[in-house]
Amino acid sequence: MSGEIDLSQRFPTKGDRPQGELEELKRVWAKPKGWFGWFTVVNNNYIGLYYVGAAFLFFILAGILALLMRTQLALPMSGFLPQETYNQVFTMHGTVMMFLFAVPAVEALGVMLLPQMLAARDLPFPRLSAYAFWAYLVGGLAFFCSIFFGLAPSGGWFMYPPLTSKAFSPGINADFWLLGIGFIEISAIAGAIEIVVGVLKTRPPGMTLARMPIFAWAMLAFAVMIIIGFPAIILGTLLLELERALNWPFFDPTRGGDPLLWQHLFWFFGHPEVYIIFLPAAGLMSMMIPTIARTPLIGYRAVVLALVATAFISFGVWAHHMFTTGLPTLSVSFFSAASMAVSVPAGIQVFAWIATLAAGRIRWSTPALFCVGSVIIFVMGGLTGVMVAMVPFDWQAHDSYFIVAHLHYVLIGGMVFPLFAAFYYWIPMMSRRRLSERLGRGVFWLMFTGMHVAFLPMHLTGLMGMPRRVYTYLPGRGWELPNMISTVGAFLIALGVLVFIIDLIRSFRFTVDDDAGNVFEAGTLEWLPTDLYSTRSIPLVRSRYPLWDDPDFARNVDAGRYFLPNTATGRRETLITSPVEARPQYIQTMPGPSPWPLFAAVFTAGFFLLLTVQAYWTGVISGVLAVICVLRWLWETDWHPEIPSVDIGAGIKVPTYVTGPMGHGWWAMTVLLTVAGMVFLMAVFSYVFLWSGSGEGWTAPPGLPWLAGIEGAYAATLGLALAAPPLLRRTGRAGPGMALLAIGLAALIALAGWTADFGSWWIEGLRPHASSQGAIIFALLSWQGVMLATGIMMAGYLAARTLCGLVGANRGSTVDLISLFLAYVAGQGLIAAALTRIFPGG
Repeated sequence: MSGEIDLSQRFPTKGDRPQGELEELKRVWAKPKGWFGWFTVVNNNYIGLYYVGAAFLFFILAGILALLMRTQLALPMSGFLPQETYNQVFTMHGTVMMFLFAVPAVEALGVMLLPQMLAARDLPFPRLSAYAFWAYLVGGLAFFCSIFFGLAPSGGWFMYPPLTSKAFSPGINADFWLLGIGFIEISAIAGAIEIVVGVLKTRPPGMTLARMPIFAWAMLAFAVMIIIGFPAIILGTLLLELERALNWPFFDPTRGGDPLLWQHLFWFFGHPEVYIIFLPAAGLMSMMIPTIARTPLIGYRAVVLALVATAFISFGVWAHHMFTTGLPTLSVSFFSAASMAVSVPAGIQVFAWIATLAAGRIRWSTPALFCVGSVIIFVMGGLTGVMVAMVPFDWQAHDSYFIVAHLHYVLIGGMVFPLFAAFYYWIPMMSRRRLSERLGRGVFWLMFTGMHVAFLPMHLTGLMGMPRRVYTYLPGRGWELPNMISTVGAFLIALGVLVFIIDLIRSFRFTVDDDAGNVFEAGTLEWLPTDLYSTRSIPLVRSRYPLWDDPDFARNVDAGRYFLPNTATGRRETLITSPVEARPQYIQTMPGPSPWPLFAAVFTAGFFLLLTVQAYWTGVISGVLAVICVLRWLWETDWHPEIPSVDIGAGIKVPTYVTGPMGHGWWAMTVLLTVAGMVFLMAVFSYVFLWSGSGEGWTAPPGLPWLAGIEGAYAATLGLALAAPPLLRRTGRAGPGMALLAIGLAALIALAGWTADFGSWWIEGLRPHASSQGAIIFALLSWQGVMLATGIMMAGYLAARTLCGLVGANRGSTVDLISLFLAYVAGQGLIAAALTRIFPGG
């Protein structure tokens, strides 16, 4: 429909908007009143600010831990920190920086900036963003507080077994890490779903993929990498916790396990995580540098391709961390080549930034200083990265302070400095006052100088033989002076951060409508006049820098002369567009403020933390309450408006409700199932890895009749699940009942198939604690059971909605999504049942 309309001939419209329209828009999008409103608000303006503030808090806390470590290492044989305390501080510093600061900080910036950059009212699932934030904050603070009770993990942020097995870490410290990371992973994946669907489906009309801001491209790559990479650490933490809690031997070589399996799973996530952090920061750089130079970014398409290439190649680099573990020569050669190749797309982005700066006239503001400083530091870290990609050199430098220096140069140059540049650049968008330029320059020089003073000497101490992860060292080895210099540098960085905090307290005054404005004269959409509803109207975009290319653009947007200048249905709405060409498809009605995301997050965090302290029944109750809260918030969101279509401006009408692949809910479910599929794929990898190492002693599988029955049950499940949506739409008034019957039968037959699969192995005498075969097969069955239980719960939810008359041929999203989920569960069951019988060993 919209593809046949020449939108450029219709906008901007002429004349003034009707009286009262703007006031109604403000009323619908208003923040709830009272103190509790601060906890129930779901607008991206508030949640994004909360998110960034929480991430920065964890940065400060992790920085304090770093200062404690540097104080301990300033002198040889120091007694400032006892050994066990140092190990806990060291582990918490790395864990907090990587899991509680770096990834959440860039995800938070995505939640805050993407709706503004895309001129959307909000991201498509605002309550999901609120849930992700509250789960992260509550769980993260509880996890950090473990250090005050001597319960913090002490096995390093990488948690290698067997050091972290029950035999060598008998307390619950390691469990705090394993289960504590669980809610952080949930938060990250929830944010990734929001970002993927938001970038692909809520762009303004005319903003094709070729006109999308680089930051949106970077966040899309970031979210896809989380979807592919995080499932590996999810599975790894689950397997290690199962080994610790139930004695299932995934990593115990005496019963067929292999501790190298943990390293493969961890680093399949761990090394791409460096690029998960770097890509959004690079996107920020590609947004700020054109404004600093007052010229469009040179090499836009090359930078986009570089972002995509980095995301792709980074998943071929994980064994870069395992060169000293005895990998086959062919594998080492491949991963060495990939480790060097991944620097090429990063170099393309750096050259694009340098070319843009050279082509324009630089305004030496604080963001400019941090951007240039970032390039210098990141390039230095990249050069040492190429060095450690060469296997002979890595054999010498591995686990030395040379690696510590390389890691910090890459992360601080590639993420921390761009983040501080972003603070100075975008704070005027949300504060009545900008930060001080004079103090900002002081912050930069303190941090830039401190960075080199702290980490440049570590290259030397590493090459002189100082190993990392030690709490003290003997005198007379030549390490005293460089360690003292590094400690001084760390405190210089801390001083710079302290000055920044003072300036932030002095200057920052949050606002949604009367901000400091476009002080750097940028050309992108986030600098349009906004309120809690984002822009007054959603513009038609014709270029990458619309504010530079059309002097009247901001005035026309603020006058309501583009799309959706009102609340067409009387509720919160945003415009959903096609993924490639960004043509209007339909109006999404959005949920408003709610306490349920907060309650769900608190109970989710309680579930993980109570399991950690072995309060199992209380933890289960907390988990059930979390599920109830999630279902309660979902009940309100599938709202079907009475008006089938609305005018979004200039006589263009679009639907107010759609189902199937066009819907944003279908896209979100597809992304979620991709996450589940990656967890399953990592489990399949684990199965084959363990079988290849010790499969000769594995138990023979149950007979073919078992397999035939199991596969038949899952095939029937698949057919019934896929039949439900057509039944809903083609059987008239009986449609909801027929669809519910198909879904219910699918869930019951899948349960029968799972029960047969489980029972066949149990009858055969296989036990999960006896061997790695039993452990990994029952882990696969457990994962299938969790997915199946979720599907059964979904079927119950569908039954409740059907009985309440909330399901119909023109209101079928619930059926579509549950059908998709159960079809995936059936496919996963088919593959798992066949796999465990094709590779049974002897």
